[in-house]
Amino acid sequence: MKGQSFGKRLGFAINGLYLAFRRESSFRLQVFAAAGVLVVLLLTRPEIVWWVMGALAVGLVLVAELFNTALEVLADRIHPELHPEIRAVKDIAAGAVLVSSFVALLVAVAFLFR
Repeated sequence: MKGQSFGKRLGFAINGLYLAFRRESSFRLQVFAAAGVLVVLLLTRPEIVWWVMGALAVGLVLVAELFNTALEVLADRIHPELHPEIRAVKDIAAGAVLVSSFVALLVAVAFLFR
């Protein structure tokens, strides 16, 4: 991977997003939810701080889900059998997605009661 051109590295990243979207229903749902957030922001035209908070909250959820997905794929490849420690790793990663989703929900509630 070292020494690859920026274009190639960008292609790898785009392929990763494509794979996550194609393989993970949770990621697809979160992308559609992000589109919903964008529509709400476009319709309500709030102050710039709400655009930033919305983008950060949505980005946090999507990044957490991408890391969770990558970790699950790697864990399943390295150790396909059921193992308590692999399960713990996956559960902890899923917990990170849950926490990020909760933060995004708090931003949404704050937006509604602004």
